[in-house]
Amino acid sequence: MAPTPSTAAAAIAHRPPSIRCLQWGSTESTNSRAAPTDGLRRDNHWFSSYPGPVRPSLIALVAVVSFAAVPPAHATSVPDARVADSRQVIVVEAPRWSSTEGTLTAFEKRRGKWTITQPTVRAQLGYGGLVRGDKRRQGTGTVPTGVFDILRGFGRKDDPGTSLKYVRVDRNDAWTYNPRVPSTYNVFQTVDRSWNSYGGYVEKLWDMGDQYDYVAILDYNLPQGPITTGAKGVRRSSTSPDTSRGGGIFLHVDNGNKTAGCIAVKKKVMRNLMKWLDPKKDPVIVIRVT
Repeated sequence: MAPTPSTAAAAIAHRPPSIRCLQWGSTESTNSRAAPTDGLRRDNHWFSSYPGPVRPSLIALVAVVSFAAVPPAHATSVPDARVADSRQVIVVEAPRWSSTEGTLTAFEKRRGKWTITQPTVRAQLGYGGLVRGDKRRQGTGTVPTGVFDILRGFGRKDDPGTSLKYVRVDRNDAWTYNPRVPSTYNVFQTVDRSWNSYGGYVEKLWDMGDQYDYVAILDYNLPQGPITTGAKGVRRSSTSPDTSRGGGIFLHVDNGNKTAGCIAVKKKVMRNLMKWLDPKKDPVIVIRVT
């Protein structure tokens, strides 16, 4: 059953206490391989730092997105003004914690009313189902539930016209999440090196194929504080995230397989979402079990 926005607090009871919504997307793939470089470089401003923990207003946002599958007895009215800074919401739902498929619906608040901008579509989820965001562990293939900012985008394809900060990745770009190197955990890297010492704890973004043609980055378990480029071009954070919770949770293109913690939709849908997302409207994604 498709979700419907209202002034009812249906999801707030399902939001884990003290969850920190901080982590970028990845599938925690163990199938990484070296690739030749093409020399493409870009401005480092896109990934120079990460925002802080989830805004208090986002907690209220969960309260205004209600779902028809939730009994009215679970709902409590919340003033609409408490979420005035979030006008774009993507809702991902699954019927069970063990679900490996779910649905995605997108809403935008226009003239004080929530309007569906992306009708409900099927979404691929993690092979391990879903888990509370603060309970997620690396390598479990689970999708974290909670409310997360949608920060930036990247992809193998040209910018589709998104208002998000977007980088077209090349063969030098990677995502590292080796728990033995906390300073590089859950960090976007753009340097010509093999990363062989990281074993399976790295994703060569170009090598991930068309599932990474268009990617939106979710703010889950990201390092807090500045990111600097040091010796040999490796980017490191001054404050490391929780290295047990996994790295890289994205919204990306469906390649027909279950993910290892991301949410995936058909390419046309993903492209349309990228074009629609606008940081001025403080977009967030709500992930929950109904």
